[in-house]
Amino acid sequence: MLNLQLNKPLIVFDLETTGISISNDRIVEIACIKVFPDGREETRTERINPGMPIPAEVTAIHGISDADVADKPSFAELAHELANFMQGCDFAGFNSNKFDFPLLVEEFLRAGVDFDVENRRFIDAQRIYHMMEPRNLSAAYRFYCDQNLENAHSAVADTQATWEIIQAQITRYPQLKNTIEELGKISGQHNLVDLAGRMIYNPEGKEIFNFGKHRGKLVEQIFKQEPGYYQWMMDNDFSLDTKRRLTKIKLRMKFATN
Repeated sequence: MLNLQLNKPLIVFDLETTGISISNDRIVEIACIKVFPDGREETRTERINPGMPIPAEVTAIHGISDADVADKPSFAELAHELANFMQGCDFAGFNSNKFDFPLLVEEFLRAGVDFDVENRRFIDAQRIYHMMEPRNLSAAYRFYCDQNLENAHSAVADTQATWEIIQAQITRYPQLKNTIEELGKISGQHNLVDLAGRMIYNPEGKEIFNFGKHRGKLVEQIFKQEPGYYQWMMDNDFSLDTKRRLTKIKLRMKFATN
């Protein structure tokens, strides 16, 4: 029996993509469960040729390679059929409000389909999860150490609790390697050039931009092709750390040519 009240069909969906940029990346797979108010379910899965290479590091995550989608239709070829399938439906996903749904709409617009988002509702299971199961320090201390955090937001108490949590995590998860290097990689800071993440290292260890119109492009390449971009960043609201890193790259380029 359906325990969710529906007055129109609900599309529960997930995307696999070429990356995490809504404007630049493309869908390589879409899976949907269409749930009707009477409880019936209709499933649909489509592999899609994104018209661009799928990076090896992305294939390593979702398992879909260029060869897997080489003979599949493009999104544009499926767009009208998918739009009809989703016509008049609400949507649900996991982290879908921030990524999956905006990217889906972007694909429709690129295909020339004016996908209507008015009068729809969007359920994001991740947001409900984070609201109902807080992911703050007090919750982590209770989960990992089975204790309530007294004097939360006191620097001393929070620091001690954080240290106890890290030790408990290493004990709880045997798959975690207990080295700073490995834990740093999991924490997501290992490939940042600057702390704000405006630049990251690519797999070859080269600095690339991680935002805006030059996302994914080599910093040195952009500084050569568009010399004014460095000054634009220096004059705008970027962190001092970002500007410091930019200047180091700029100076390195200057001395390399002297």
